Amino acid sequence: MLEPVKFSTYHGGAREEGLLDFSASLNPYPPEWLGEMFKRAREISNRYPYYERLEEELEGLVGEPLTVTAGITEALYLLGILALRGKKAIIPEHTYGEYERTARIFGARVVKGPNEPGKLAELVKRGSVVFFCNPNNPDGRFYHVRELKPLLDAVEDRGALLVLDEAFIDFVKKPESPEGENIVKLRTFTKSYGLPGIRVGYVLGFEEAFRSVRMPWSIGSTGVAFLEFLIEDGFEHLRKTMPIIWREKERLEKTLNVKSDANFFIKRVGNAGKFVEAMKKRGILVRSCASFGLPEYVRFSVRKPEENDRLIGAFRELGEGF
Repeated sequence: MLEPVKFSTYHGGAREEGLLDFSASLNPYPPEWLGEMFKRAREISNRYPYYERLEEELEGLVGEPLTVTAGITEALYLLGILALRGKKAIIPEHTYGEYERTARIFGARVVKGPNEPGKLAELVKRGSVVFFCNPNNPDGRFYHVRELKPLLDAVEDRGALLVLDEAFIDFVKKPESPEGENIVKLRTFTKSYGLPGIRVGYVLGFEEAFRSVRMPWSIGSTGVAFLEFLIEDGFEHLRKTMPIIWREKERLEKTLNVKSDANFFIKRVGNAGKFVEAMKKRGILVRSCASFGLPEYVRFSVRKPEENDRLIGAFRELGEGF
């Protein structure tokens, strides 16, 4: 009676204990108030987690209207309800797999295109929904507004919708984000605060529409406690930790001959599956990019200096090209 969706995605993050995890692209420095936050979450876990007041306070901090969601994943499903049924979904190659999975779940017709704004713009038709990850996962390439202009113009001229995934924008040194009536921007705190188990993010644009279909209490008491401390923190944690991450990022770029605008890299190693297993034997987990359509590449993130030293040593031991 009920048939499964015949499309699956694979995500990073350790599924086994004891490995130094470079496969998930997270801030390696947890907030100082983490212990207090969990204590607060326990205190309020016996009540329904309403967060409308916190949503308003977050709007003041961010500077524009928004919709709090349980990370970007919930936002994608809400988008499916609002915009994907029977539509044409334009999705770049070599990017986050949940765009295609969500599109297929909601019956959209998926069209793949180049992961480059100008070339992708050629595929935009009236009423279509375009997904674009900026900076892109898995390669970390970030496009500034002037570079996005062909795609922005095509979306506006043809009455399409651009879904701009900015999950990693906090890690970009000089970020820019376009404005427009046909743009939905997806952001999350799970990456920049290093807390993927706490599902809190937000959507910029069409807040009335997104609020009308979101699930009640979706972020739970831990998410509510996180928002309380985040708002009090005022993004100070990001101002403290990002310069440290950027310094280590530059060191990895020079040492391993890689380049990215975000907090993660891809590197060609030959057989990614075998390389991942070889790294595991050295106590390190990196991400195979086979699920992104790049079976010769692995992805790895920026961690603390001493942890990055271990990664560098393992790469040198295994050798270039593996």
